[in-house]
Amino acid sequence: MERIGLIAGNGQFPLVFAKAAKLKGLEVIAVAHKDETKPELANFVARIHWVRVGELGKLIKIFKDEGITNAVMAGGITKTKVFGNVWPDMRAIRLISKIRYLKDDGILRALAAELEKEGIAIQESTLYLSSILASKGILSKRKPTAKEMRDIEFAYTIAKEIGRLDIGQCVVAKDQCILAIEAIEGTDETIRRGGILGKGNVVVVKVSKPHQDMRFDVPAVGERTIETMREVGGSCLAIEAGKTIIFDREEMIKLANKFNICVIGI
Repeated sequence: MERIGLIAGNGQFPLVFAKAAKLKGLEVIAVAHKDETKPELANFVARIHWVRVGELGKLIKIFKDEGITNAVMAGGITKTKVFGNVWPDMRAIRLISKIRYLKDDGILRALAAELEKEGIAIQESTLYLSSILASKGILSKRKPTAKEMRDIEFAYTIAKEIGRLDIGQCVVAKDQCILAIEAIEGTDETIRRGGILGKGNVVVVKVSKPHQDMRFDVPAVGERTIETMREVGGSCLAIEAGKTIIFDREEMIKLANKFNICVIGI
């Protein structure tokens, strides 16, 4: 049976990938991160090995011992952990010392290159999962208003620019005014901050980076995104078609319709 490695972070993405790969007849060998990866991942993989964030040498050894030559990164690592809950081994320290700026893309590309030097190729994270990428057009019952479309068009260019700078992927806007830009706190907290500042009826735009590497850090939304928008009165969610993952699409759209939130693929 063909094997594939899974470098599992947090959220449901590792579970979604593992299930899809298993349906394709692959044996999934997972390296999961303590205090990040959902324990139930163990139910959907052939074997699961646990490491602490930063144990790069251990991760490589596990895959080499398992005979893994292809792997996928799925799920993120809580970014604020870089300020006190990372356990870098010597392999990780040497890698980080070579990176000039510790931006997401720089770290992930360097990690992928390090693994490839060991004969472990990193594949696109959406491998076997093209059906969960957002399609173009209106996905909810409600269409965006003319005012919301103006905000979407305005915020899209800003979101692409912060993506180019590798700052974040999400922008919150209202009346062609930027209320919040995503940084280390993540999308949900960005939506909360922007929604509170805008006092409701805000537009959320989430896009890929201009030169998005589909192997990692692919933008994603789901039910929690809609719940967060409901909390602060968000009215419209615009996501980039073909480059944004939608988790539990049917449930997410059903929830958006319930709260009269427009969802559109752009």
